[in-house]
Amino acid sequence: MKKIAALSTLALTVFAASPAFAADTEWFVGGGVGYQEDSIKGNNAQNGEDATYQIRGGAIMNDHHRVMGTYSYMDKSSQNMFLASYDYLMPVHQNINLFAGVSAGVADSKLNSNSSTDFVWGGQVGAMYEINDNWSTDLTYRYLDQDYSENQAKIDYSQQVVWSVDYRF
Repeated sequence: MKKIAALSTLALTVFAASPAFAADTEWFVGGGVGYQEDSIKGNNAQNGEDATYQIRGGAIMNDHHRVMGTYSYMDKSSQNMFLASYDYLMPVHQNINLFAGVSAGVADSKLNSNSSTDFVWGGQVGAMYEINDNWSTDLTYRYLDQDYSENQAKIDYSQQVVWSVDYRF
């Protein structure tokens, strides 16, 4: 059931954004590195802090709307996360945008030899700096609610702070 909800969220994001793709669209790919903290509770709870690594791609439409797919990996929980995100970009200076948005997807986590793929959802805020016409960088804070609950261990939520660099084409 959770996988169906995640897939339907991803499909809804793609279909909702499809009419906007015909407008002024800039495609991008990029990567990031940052810090992730998982709130882990229950039996054999471990410290859930570690580095996170991300690969992402998407589109910026009409200079104010960004849709993005992100894959991230965190070694400590052997966590692979796939997210679909939407951000609204608010220009505050010539090359600087603030943004806020929502994310939903799935996380495959492994704690104490128990693996589970579960629905995750949340939001993010941050700032983007456009270095030139092709390169940009941003700093993002993301909060994600997680549904992982296996063998009396639970991941309640995750928090990420990530610095990313993107190439626009």
